[in-house]
Amino acid sequence: MTLVRFNPMRDLLEVEREFSKIFNEFDQRFGFGRKEDNDQELQEATWAPLADIYEDNDNFKIKLDLPGISKDSVKISFSDGQLVIGGERKQELESENCKYHRVERNYGKFYRAFDVPKDIQEDKINAEFSNGQLSIVIPKSEKAKPRLIDVKAN
Repeated sequence: MTLVRFNPMRDLLEVEREFSKIFNEFDQRFGFGRKEDNDQELQEATWAPLADIYEDNDNFKIKLDLPGISKDSVKISFSDGQLVIGGERKQELESENCKYHRVERNYGKFYRAFDVPKDIQEDKINAEFSNGQLSIVIPKSEKAKPRLIDVKAN
């Protein structure tokens, strides 16, 4: 009996791919000339890591869970207001004396892209990888930070 892994993320990524194709055709047909940003990576992805996105007064922060993945397997890029995270988790090889009963972890290439606000300091984006968690800090520019306004009394 052949083991077939159920992967619901693959179906969701397929829906996203189809919508992307529709919008790309729309852009091309009506002359918007959108560049194909990382389409190849998205096409090859089989899963997407879970992420938390939050901000404080000084930074935007993204945390992704990437257990079992080495730091060298993760690639991060930033261009045109989009932060792209990709990489691959390789599946362990089966031994001849081993028989899997269930495979629930995701293997293969992963991909996530996030639109980032314009008011940031691009050159100061920082990423750290520790204990299977990728943390990205995106500093806000001075004009994006909230400022206190003094109230004057007469």
